[in-house]
Amino acid sequence: MASHIERRQFIFALGGAAVAWPLGAAAQQSRVPVLGFLASASEARYTDTAAAIRRGLNEAGYVEKQNLLIEYRWADFQYERLPALAAELVKRPVDAIFATGSVVSAIAAKSATANIPIVFANGSDPIQYGLVASLNRPGGNITGITFINSQLGPKRIQLLRLLNPKTAVIAVLVNPKNPNAADAKNFEAAGRSIGVQIVIVNASTDAELKEAFTRALEQRADALLVHVDALFNDSGEFQIVALASQYRLPTMMANDTFPARGGLISYAADVRDLNRQAGAYVARILRGEKPADLPVVQPTTFALRVNLKTAKALGLSIPEAFLLLADEVIE
Repeated sequence: MASHIERRQFIFALGGAAVAWPLGAAAQQSRVPVLGFLASASEARYTDTAAAIRRGLNEAGYVEKQNLLIEYRWADFQYERLPALAAELVKRPVDAIFATGSVVSAIAAKSATANIPIVFANGSDPIQYGLVASLNRPGGNITGITFINSQLGPKRIQLLRLLNPKTAVIAVLVNPKNPNAADAKNFEAAGRSIGVQIVIVNASTDAELKEAFTRALEQRADALLVHVDALFNDSGEFQIVALASQYRLPTMMANDTFPARGGLISYAADVRDLNRQAGAYVARILRGEKPADLPVVQPTTFALRVNLKTAKALGLSIPEAFLLLADEVIE
């Protein structure tokens, strides 16, 4: 009798296990992936970037809070916090990490994990900073989008000289906490090649932006080039527009939105579309593709934009030959 009961219990347990296996598999299949969003900036400063990433994800079939969870980590321009924030995402754990807001975020993400896939989007050279082995074959667990902003610095110096041939001194605004501040040496070499002196001014907080403009004028700058950093985006960009007007200093930015917001001139790729492509890359990785197999995306077109209304307010007469080079002239 006892053996009969034991046999019944064994059959029941086996049947229960047989039922449990497909249920477990179904639960695993329906698991919602988690994306870690690591940014050196603040949430308020990166609304445009976040929207572009979501658009790329949406186009690929991923909708936040429906079939995708996003864990946001904002360093609020305190770049020293990024390693700890990246470690939080790894511990969570997440299925992939998107790193944005200058190269510092990507460096922190790569240092935190060699296993979780990473997609970066920034303006620095990913080979120079050790993020990838090559653009076509990134290798490892990381790939992404480069806006080629750092490499365009010398070209922007030349454009500022063409804008006003009398330009003798150009100030370059950098965030000294960003590794890309080292690009200044390339700007200095570009300036020397056309007889222009380059002076460096620093700002790592909103409060220091006004001081940077003051220092630029103290050094007799005829123009200002704003280098790439998360601090100078979105509301920081509007602040720079206002300061350029207040100090009557012709100013150029890498942001393609700068002239439309009242700035004088920009030379850049379409960063919003590139961030959308970054969202699409994240989607491909969430579906199983490996970062090592996805080449780093580079922009193929760049636009020169000029705001004539701003030029007039600055008392600047732009040569006709320069206007013919412009892709967009805002009047």
